[in-house]
Amino acid sequence: MTYLKDVAPKEIAPGITGYYIHGDKHTLGRLEIKKGSIVPEHHHMHEQITYILNGQLDMIIDGGQYSLTAGMYHVIYANVSHSAVAVTDCVVIDTFSPVREAYKI
Repeated sequence: MTYLKDVAPKEIAPGITGYYIHGDKHTLGRLEIKKGSIVPEHHHMHEQITYILNGQLDMIIDGGQYSLTAGMYHVIYANVSHSAVAVTDCVVIDTFSPVREAYKI
């Protein structure tokens, strides 16, 4: 068993730091996102679930606009375009299936 605090951080983009745990079939990440940070529009083969622990993250997912706040989540299906901007400092849980190999350190 490992504590999340013992996982090496990975800078995803300026103002966005992730801590990732990988199993055989999925990845779990805890992200700290600074206010004003932007996740550019992208898509990937992974199904993703984004869950907001703290803050407000405004997302565009498949052309729809969503303002996610603490306790809210969104399922982002494989190959669906999405982007985000942190309205406030945020703490977010992301899961990916299959494993997000690019996030392994």
